[in-house]
Amino acid sequence: MVVKVTPLCLLYWLLISTWWLMVSTSGMVLIPLTHSLSKTQFTTPHHLLKTTSTRSATRFRHHLHHRHKQVSVPLSPGSDYTLSFTLGSPSSSTISLYLDTGSDLVWLPCSPFECILCESKTPPLSPPLNLSSSATAVPCKSSACSAAHSSLHSSDLCAIARCPLDSIEMSECNSFPCPPFYYAYGDGSLIGRLYKDSLTLPNSLSVQNFTFGCSHTTLGEPVGVAGFGFGRLSLPAQLSSVSPQLGNRFSYCLVSHSFDSNRVRRPSPLILGRYEDKEKQFGNELVEFVYTGMLSNPKHPYFYSVGLEGISVGKRNIPAPENLKRVDRRGSGGMVVDSGTTFTMLPASLYDSVVTAFDHRVSRFYKRANTVEESTGLSPCYFYNKVVAAKVPAITLHFAGNGSSVVLPRKNYFYEFVDGGDGVREKRKVGCLMLMNGGDEE
Repeated sequence: MVVKVTPLCLLYWLLISTWWLMVSTSGMVLIPLTHSLSKTQFTTPHHLLKTTSTRSATRFRHHLHHRHKQVSVPLSPGSDYTLSFTLGSPSSSTISLYLDTGSDLVWLPCSPFECILCESKTPPLSPPLNLSSSATAVPCKSSACSAAHSSLHSSDLCAIARCPLDSIEMSECNSFPCPPFYYAYGDGSLIGRLYKDSLTLPNSLSVQNFTFGCSHTTLGEPVGVAGFGFGRLSLPAQLSSVSPQLGNRFSYCLVSHSFDSNRVRRPSPLILGRYEDKEKQFGNELVEFVYTGMLSNPKHPYFYSVGLEGISVGKRNIPAPENLKRVDRRGSGGMVVDSGTTFTMLPASLYDSVVTAFDHRVSRFYKRANTVEESTGLSPCYFYNKVVAAKVPAITLHFAGNGSSVVLPRKNYFYEFVDGGDGVREKRKVGCLMLMNGGDEE
């Protein structure tokens, strides 16, 4: 069984080739991402889809209520894709963390480690870290400490760390460590402390004094996270500070994964660095890249936000609400690209218009699968015998600026799998639209 849930090549400044072999050039580093899904976690496609749709909705609501109003445009199940590196010197430990473009902190479980309410969660990908002898605590006076505490002034942090007043005034608090910080996600949270140590990527690129969070207690977060969002503590930002040729740019392409051991599992490429070509050869086809500018968010600068002009279903163009085209001075609006959210979330009005146009085309040929919609959390779903491409309309995303339109491959928005065949229900092919209703705009 092949499970493919909205995989797309992801563009940050520019899109890179989908080669997955690990390479290193003067301006680019490519390392493999792996996925952590298994048959022990998800026994059926219904189970996988229901879990990921619920998680997408939870994370979206967290962004909506705790990060101001934004609409998430996720591109794949990012919390299922991991990268690995080693930490520490001379003795080192191999660490595997989830990739997350919606946060800007790198943190990992440290020994002794307790995860509250983690019984149903993915088991840890690597043992909790025992800090090496080379690890040092980040001082309260550092800018990294302020960044972890949402830009709280260093003098306040040093006061919390019990540095004496005269030492605070004289900036002599380096022996006082940064106080513990609190960090929250859509479905979990943690308390941790900041440390520095040497980090080495699989291609032997080493970063001295890499800042990371060390957590002994989490809620619903058994696996650490490599934050790739804007922000000085994110992994790309720290790599760029010691390796200017990487240019603080990255891209990735999340490859379909399979639970069938007879199938070849290809890692997904994560590219750190810059690629200058505006065109790239894919097989016999020369493909020109499509660009859209990032939107600056004054309230939440670590988000990757883009503007959406509209969505086309077949030949029908549906304009996006005005607030999706730009970010205002309060940090509201735009669309957030978040690898930690599986499905694309749209405001109710735009979602309803897209689904109505899609259903108008597809329901003429295929019967609605209402029971599947209830069991997966996705809608609309349809039973079919054999999908004919012309009967499933193309979906095109129209981004702001320079005619930046992307026609999605059908498998990136219409998930096809088998329903039934369990001795209770008839075995039938089914397909679901992979969009979700994000609720009314506020």
